[in-house]
Amino acid sequence: MRRIPTRRLFAAALLVASVLAPTVVAPAPTVHAAGIDRHDKEDCPPGGLGPEVNARLDKAIKDVSEQAGIPGVVVGVWMPGKGSYVRASGVADTVTREPMSADSYIRIGSETKTFTVTALLQLVDDGRVGLDDPIAKYVPGVRNGHRITLRHLAEMRSGLFPYTSDADFIHDLLSDPQRQWTPEEVLPYGMRHKNTFEPGAQFQYSNSNLVLLGLVVEKVTGQRLQDVIRNRVLRPSHLFGTLFPVGAEFPEPHSHGYTDQTLSGGIADATDWNPSWAWAAGAMISNLQDLRHWARIVATGELLSPETQAQRLKTLPTGFPGTTYGLGILKTEGWIGHNGSLPGYETVTVYLPSKKATLVLMLNTDARRVDNQEPSTLLARAITRIITPDNVYAGGTSPR
Repeated sequence: MRRIPTRRLFAAALLVASVLAPTVVAPAPTVHAAGIDRHDKEDCPPGGLGPEVNARLDKAIKDVSEQAGIPGVVVGVWMPGKGSYVRASGVADTVTREPMSADSYIRIGSETKTFTVTALLQLVDDGRVGLDDPIAKYVPGVRNGHRITLRHLAEMRSGLFPYTSDADFIHDLLSDPQRQWTPEEVLPYGMRHKNTFEPGAQFQYSNSNLVLLGLVVEKVTGQRLQDVIRNRVLRPSHLFGTLFPVGAEFPEPHSHGYTDQTLSGGIADATDWNPSWAWAAGAMISNLQDLRHWARIVATGELLSPETQAQRLKTLPTGFPGTTYGLGILKTEGWIGHNGSLPGYETVTVYLPSKKATLVLMLNTDARRVDNQEPSTLLARAITRIITPDNVYAGGTSPR
């Protein structure tokens, strides 16, 4: 049986006791964050990037989708001074052949990490936690927890074995994909393994790190992680189409998601699989327009102090060519943001500061049919070769 990649698992945030209804987050009273204005003048007018570029993008998306077996994809490109390109192609349902919609919601997988770490860094700005605090100060029972810091966890340099790489966890998850999990249930799968290296020695993508950081946010605030993210991150950013589910709920409209991460290795419809096992590392849901605005917010640090954002963007090598990793954020050939992958869905949300350009991809498959590469990476490379040839997207941070 193939191993589920540690980044792709639903490592998001699910330590919640009450059920969040499967609807978008209700608008809150107006909260203004410095520099954020969702009603600013449109500087990327619709209509594409010109006939020639539009045609090249259309062909690239079609070619990659055919080669990689992508049922449906939504692509959004916004380039100030040039225009915007938004396309939904392929099908949202391989049975009914319903077309993909640009207005759909999607499970964003590991892009959840950008929200969780932003909430943590806000607590740093508040003076309530320190990045060099040991995890043992907040969560007992972590092997080497007195030496592993919050910084190590956010940078993916803790040395903690990823629970999503444990064979028993993979079997238990795929045997019952509807199961409701808690952080306390998933962490022991990783904790029973020896640490893989000394804290800070190297990079290893581990969802265990983000689950622990989610627990830190809850410990310090006395609130559920989903509430902290909603009130301190989503509302100030005006991201009213982004939510943190409790279980398998999924607002309409959404596409079906198709995965080859199954016990048999065959393709399965993972649309209603329960992502609670991912919690703070990958369980959130969003849509195209929210991801577009979040790309800029997270890359420019609009919710953080300049000093904390500067620390966030001090990235280190990952071992993946062209890609470095900071505090819950990656840099790949100039693009800043994160990708997400979990059974059935993949996303890419990145921002290129040098051109103030934004790229968002939403795919309804995570099956790897070309050289074991993520379909979202193949698509992002093909698109950036056209729109930013000097900044071609290199890829994510974890092989399967």
